[in-house]
Amino acid sequence: MELAYIPSPSSGVLHLGPLPLRGYAFCIIIGVFVAVWYGGKRWVARGGKAGTVADIAVWAVPFGLVGGRLYHVITDYQLYFSDGENWVDAFKIWEGGLGIWGAIALGAVGAWIGCRRRGIPLPAWADALAPAIAFAQAIGRWGNWFNQELYGKETDVPWALKISSGPNREAGLYHPTFLYESLWCVGVALLVIWADRRFKLGHGRAFALYVAAYCVGRFWIEYLRVDEAHHILGLRLNDWTAIIIFALAVTYIVISSRLRPGREEVVEPDRDESAKPVTSESSEPEDAEPTDADADAADAKTTT
Repeated sequence: MELAYIPSPSSGVLHLGPLPLRGYAFCIIIGVFVAVWYGGKRWVARGGKAGTVADIAVWAVPFGLVGGRLYHVITDYQLYFSDGENWVDAFKIWEGGLGIWGAIALGAVGAWIGCRRRGIPLPAWADALAPAIAFAQAIGRWGNWFNQELYGKETDVPWALKISSGPNREAGLYHPTFLYESLWCVGVALLVIWADRRFKLGHGRAFALYVAAYCVGRFWIEYLRVDEAHHILGLRLNDWTAIIIFALAVTYIVISSRLRPGREEVVEPDRDESAKPVTSESSEPEDAEPTDADADAADAKTTT
């Protein structure tokens, strides 16, 4: 007898009159707003200007969405380009399918463009956004709940997720891996916030800590999933990705802490001050020593 379980929505779409509101897209949008809002507060606290995070997000978010979708489509190409599949479905992002690895990678390219335009260092901006991105992931994972996807193995635990029958899925009770990852991301965000305050992380190390901590959780959560995936040497592709990126993140933290210890003193230079032209009046020191020409001119005046 099933005493307790997490129910799944009967539909992933809510209709507000003639307007369909898709749960997956709604969670992603809410996550983006939370990331920009909280990231902006952290940026200002570090000495940056209000509005800078939002300005750079205009570049980072679209790049991140494209990167996330590309990673998903490339690594799960059989879902769209196999016999009997419709390749047009690769563009239906609202049906689910964003790879965080691609989202972060290409999103970083967009952020780099935005930071370069504002004249600020990308690592400092990334440090401010690190826990905000983790919170956004925690919210975004609930989009998988609306779509009844990314669940784990069958289980009878009280918090099991009830899945209804549908395309490419069988009805039953499964591990709610979306919930595990959501809670893990909240923990990662809190860890980065604590470590950043305790150790004054700078030069991209807060962001690297977020990446490393997320990879640890993603590794064991990925092990529970039962959705179709490519395997290499017995491990899912995303497990190998998590291992490699974890190693790179830890290596960066160690090397960066030795080469550039501490935190940036200035994260966003005052462009107004730096743009001020140097006038002829200010370029000559007030207490300049008189030259020989000045002395000769003074003697001439005395003689006259």
